[in-house]
Amino acid sequence: MNITCSHCFATNRVPDQRDHTQASCGKCKNAVYSSTPIDLGNNTFYPFIEKNDLPIIVDFWATWCGPCQQMAPVFNDMAKTSSTILFAKVDTEQAQKISADANIRSIPTLIFFFRGEEVDRVSGGLSEMQMKQWIMQCVQKLAQN
Repeated sequence: MNITCSHCFATNRVPDQRDHTQASCGKCKNAVYSSTPIDLGNNTFYPFIEKNDLPIIVDFWATWCGPCQQMAPVFNDMAKTSSTILFAKVDTEQAQKISADANIRSIPTLIFFFRGEEVDRVSGGLSEMQMKQWIMQCVQKLAQN
């Protein structure tokens, strides 16, 4: 399985039978996996999204957005409890090209990616229960393919 390092964004090959949450990066020697959302920008977004074999949920947000700020703790808590899904954040003001490429029209917007492809998206602030339900629906879509 390929996992992009959450620190230096180098792609690491981790044997499928090995616990990826314990793997170290071959380049920077830090932990490959992070249980907190990774901040992605113009130079790191595509390598992280396209070179990971784990699903990734990206939160497109902005500092001035009230619903974004309200949803942030829920998103962070979800990241801590899931070892099979990676979580990332994109500040739409800092990464305007990425936001335009992703066709972000409102924030917060969550996009579920798998191997570089968008599986699903949802816009608007979500409660913990709503986010869990949406994630389960996305995982079910993956299982059907």
